[in-house]
Amino acid sequence: MNKKNIYLLTQAAMIAALYVVLTFVANAFGLANYAVQVRFSEALTILPLFTPAGIPGLFIGCLISNILTGCALPDIVFGSAATLIGALGTWKLGNTWNKAAGNFFSPGAKNIFLAPLPPILANTIIVPFVLFYAYGIRPLWLSFLTVGAGEVISCGVLGLLLAFTLNKYRSQLFGKNL
Repeated sequence: MNKKNIYLLTQAAMIAALYVVLTFVANAFGLANYAVQVRFSEALTILPLFTPAGIPGLFIGCLISNILTGCALPDIVFGSAATLIGALGTWKLGNTWNKAAGNFFSPGAKNIFLAPLPPILANTIIVPFVLFYAYGIRPLWLSFLTVGAGEVISCGVLGLLLAFTLNKYRSQLFGKNL
C-alpha cells in the first residue's frame, strides 16, 4: 500500500469516527433518529469537496451510527445508502467545479451553496420512506418536511459553515487531495 492510499484510508477512518461521535451527541439530545432528525454528523457531508476519503468515511460512519443507535435494518441499509448517494453527489459537484473553475471557493463563487444539495435531496427523498415502512411513522408528507428541514439545518447551514471554516486550512488538513 502506497503512502497516498494510507493517507486516504486514515482520513476516511477519522471521518467515520467523527460521524459516529457527532451522531451520538445528536442522539443524546434526541435528534439523531426518527421523524425529526438534525444529525450534527450530517454537516460532514460537505467533506467530499475536500477529499475523496469523505465518501467511504461518511458511508461507514453512517452505517456504524445506524447500527449502534439501534436503527431498524431498512434504516441501516437505506439510510446509509442515502448518505453514500449524497456524498457521491457532493464529490461529483466539487470535482466538476475544480476542473471548470480552478477553485470552487474563489471570490464570488455562488456554486458552493449547491454543495449540500445532494445529501439534502438524497436523505429527504429516501429517509421518509424508511420511517414510514420501518417504523410506521405517519403521515408520510410530514416526514418529508421534518427530514428535509433537518437536512437543511445539518447539511445546508452547519455543512456550509464547516466548509468555509475548513477551506482556510484545506492544504494543512487535506494535503494535495484538492
